[in-house]
Amino acid sequence: MSNSGRKKPRLVADKRYGAPKASSGAKPRKPSPKRAARPRKSRSRNPIVRFVSGVFSWVFRLVWGIGWRLGAVVFLLLGLAVGYTYTTLPEVDEFLDGRARGSVTLLDREGDVFAWRGDQFGGVVTADTVSPHLKNAVIATEDKRFYMHPGVDPIGIASAIRINLSEGRGPLQGHGGSTITQQAAKLLCFGVKYDRTQWESEAAYIRDCRRTSLARKLKEAVYAMAMEAKYTKDEILSIYLNRAYLGGGAYGAEAASQRFFGKGAAQLSISEGAMLAGLLTAPSTLAPTANLERSQNRASVVVRLMRDQGYISASDAATALAQPAELSEAAERQAGGYFADWVMSSGPEFFTRDTTEDVIIRTTLDQRMQTAAEEALSYIFENKVREGSKAQAAIVVMSADGAVRAMVGGRKTRVTGAFNRATQAKRQTGSAFKPFIYATALELGYSHDSTVVDEPFCLDVPGSGRWCPENYTRNYYGRVTLTDALKNSLNIPAVKISESVGRDLVRKVASDFGIESDLDAGPALALGTSESTLIEMTGAYAGILNGGSSVTPYGLVELRLLGDEESLMGTTGGIRERVIQEDAARELIWMMHQVVQSGTGGRAKLPDREVAGKTGTTQAARDAWFLGFTADYVAGVWMGYDDNTPLTGVTGSGLPAEIWHETMLRVHEGVEPRPLPMLRPAPKPAPSQPVRREPQSGNAIENLLRGLFGAQ
Repeated sequence: MSNSGRKKPRLVADKRYGAPKASSGAKPRKPSPKRAARPRKSRSRNPIVRFVSGVFSWVFRLVWGIGWRLGAVVFLLLGLAVGYTYTTLPEVDEFLDGRARGSVTLLDREGDVFAWRGDQFGGVVTADTVSPHLKNAVIATEDKRFYMHPGVDPIGIASAIRINLSEGRGPLQGHGGSTITQQAAKLLCFGVKYDRTQWESEAAYIRDCRRTSLARKLKEAVYAMAMEAKYTKDEILSIYLNRAYLGGGAYGAEAASQRFFGKGAAQLSISEGAMLAGLLTAPSTLAPTANLERSQNRASVVVRLMRDQGYISASDAATALAQPAELSEAAERQAGGYFADWVMSSGPEFFTRDTTEDVIIRTTLDQRMQTAAEEALSYIFENKVREGSKAQAAIVVMSADGAVRAMVGGRKTRVTGAFNRATQAKRQTGSAFKPFIYATALELGYSHDSTVVDEPFCLDVPGSGRWCPENYTRNYYGRVTLTDALKNSLNIPAVKISESVGRDLVRKVASDFGIESDLDAGPALALGTSESTLIEMTGAYAGILNGGSSVTPYGLVELRLLGDEESLMGTTGGIRERVIQEDAARELIWMMHQVVQSGTGGRAKLPDREVAGKTGTTQAARDAWFLGFTADYVAGVWMGYDDNTPLTGVTGSGLPAEIWHETMLRVHEGVEPRPLPMLRPAPKPAPSQPVRREPQSGNAIENLLRGLFGAQ
């Protein structure tokens, strides 16, 4: 095939070596016109602008050059610090219980918890075992980005600084922007353990761990990031739930749940979980035992946060807001009040106040009777005492063996660590002491219908001169029986009988019945000038009820360590030695029954059962007493001012007897009436001379008499 007439194709090589020369007869190829080059615009700048721009450019390059290098160094140092801290962290189990002290849990006579002391823990919980409502409430309240940050939340910190500045505080004052991990790090005190030898007190140690500064914040951040590297998120949350203080002496979710609601942390409802989560910001102030309404208001804020963050539905939130969490009955009783304080003081310190173990103490307390005593006292002061009065009162209720069932140590009943007027106040007993004079006389052979002459009477007291006692009425009643003398609380017959049987014997009988305070050695002993505590006096009356044997009042029944079945100590009191014979005690009970039936104790009378007792009023009415018993329980009431101011218009036969009446009415609700264990003599005329009977042989007082005065 011919290719004549066709243009010869160009070869690739032509491009390398240039175009071939045009052959003769070929038209030269016109060069393509070149685009005209754009002339460069000359930029004329102000020299000042060029200088400033150059300076800024130089500074930027300098700062950037230093900045990224410095940032790299800081990042490296931070990494090294986090890495080192990581190596110091123990296994998570070691961080779940960090109390410096143990706890004491007190149980009533039925085995129900009524009080706690020390640092209550309750047991280890985890993020998986607690109620999901509590877990969600804590995250919603304390750290909503908990599962997203590496231990430190820059967004939270920036927000906290903005809020603090807008409210006129310093950037680190007020809101801290701390994550749950950072709070857990602070609760761990960055791994520094409490050492008694290095710290003035545990409180000082805690204050140092909680103080805020820039350096502490940096340390907190390092420790938090190390924790994030070492533990899972749920393990960190578990540390927080076990370590956080939630008020009322409760450390950790389980203790707080038991303390406030009487249930485990796994059983909490939405409203209960919200209440516990709300306590984290200010546990002492917001604790429901301190102010339930304030705690409920805070919980309602937490419920709304849970709703807004999608943890609960709107209907669940509405239900929780309509039905806020309430305290359990034990929590409502605060911390056991005066009774719990007394029991704690009666046990060994290393198992009560200074324990490092978790201790369980079973007690004699009857919570129904405790409520009865508190309600009775409140009723009398609200209805019978003038408004604004500073007068105080105390009540003790016990069984005949000395087991204390209720105790009120003052008008403010829901207190802890307060002055206990039932056990700590030593006051003159007044005529409440007289039963021990007549107990001595009955033991020595006198009878309830023996007589004594009530007449002007004086004694010469060595070192004091002539002493002439008077009756409260300042009248004289001639020859009276011992029963009438006790019933009407006559002073002169009491002094005469005391002098007749011997003051030393009266003091011994009173002391043997349990009145341990120093007793007056003079003749005024018979008028109750000696001091005693209410619990001593009530215990002494219990000895009369039980047939003449002394008792040691007690509240502690058993002490053991948590988890142990074997007890470390048992009952600390009970019935002791016999003081007077049973016949003498039964006769005395009958005489004291007449005090209530037709004497000074009439206001203590109960409608459905027999009562025996005795009133007491001291000089100038500085103290007023009523002590008495039924067949089932003994109760004592004292009333007066802490500063010994005289009472106005109050005697033992008045308000104290009424408090006793109101207390025992409530105490005996549902209790079948039983007759008093007393001698019931047939009525007969009083003899003209004192009738004496021989004391039973082998009696301790008879032996003492023989030793003092020789055989008669």
